[in-house]
Amino acid sequence: MIQESSLHASYRFCSTLARREARNFYYAFLLLPPHRRRSMCALYAFLRHADDLADRPAPDDEREMALAGLRGDLDHALAGEPTFWPGMRALGDAARRHAIPGELLHQAIDGVLMDVHHRRFETFAELADYCHHVASVVGVACLHIWGYRSEQGRAESLAEHYGLALQLTNILRDVGEDARAGRIYLPREDLDRFGVDPAELAEHGTPSDRLRSLFEFQAARARGFYEAGKPLEDLVDRVGRPVLRAIVGIYRALLDEIIRRDYRVLDRRVAIPPTRKLAIAVRSLCG
Repeated sequence: MIQESSLHASYRFCSTLARREARNFYYAFLLLPPHRRRSMCALYAFLRHADDLADRPAPDDEREMALAGLRGDLDHALAGEPTFWPGMRALGDAARRHAIPGELLHQAIDGVLMDVHHRRFETFAELADYCHHVASVVGVACLHIWGYRSEQGRAESLAEHYGLALQLTNILRDVGEDARAGRIYLPREDLDRFGVDPAELAEHGTPSDRLRSLFEFQAARARGFYEAGKPLEDLVDRVGRPVLRAIVGIYRALLDEIIRRDYRVLDRRVAIPPTRKLAIAVRSLCG
């Protein structure tokens, strides 16, 4: 009884955190049956916690140590052993319940470590590897919660496309804020192609014609990956399709809003209102 109560408290902790922090995702989580929803909340809470450890104002070595501690805690949770972080027990239970490979969760920690030691990406291939660790592995973990047919890895490959699309949308939305914090994610080869000095990304105001062309190129690239991922829906179990449609729909709407605002992303964070997210979620439920 004590153990069951502790597990319930861990799930409750994760659900509270997800409800408070998962602005774009929580509307989609609501489309799942309760037991799958709480597993999604456990996964989200773990990822949010890892991200917070990587982003906190502390020396790099301290953040490395914190993430190393989280990695050890994850191993204990996957083995069914006692853990420290309040949400870890729920994550371990969800991983066992849905057969989420532990390697996916470790790769997600590798992804936030890439932000601790942020370096410029020279090529899109390097950026794609980063997107794989911070987004695509998460998408594959979600597939295990929703239920899916792999078809010899085709589903996982399609989830990779969606992960790239979502992360490219995030990068475009946050490009100014990230640059002022010393993080530039757009590959150097793309900046050179459009004649953009990296310092321009940290400026405020209306983007120059060069910047706008660069942003248009990135938006078109993201749209291409959204289109490439579309067949994934047919491989996801019926119960999981609405949440996939909602997540993709919300992020595509965000990309459309960035385009509608003519790429004014240097000094403002483009967002879509909660009512629109809710409408997308409702439409996703209806198919």
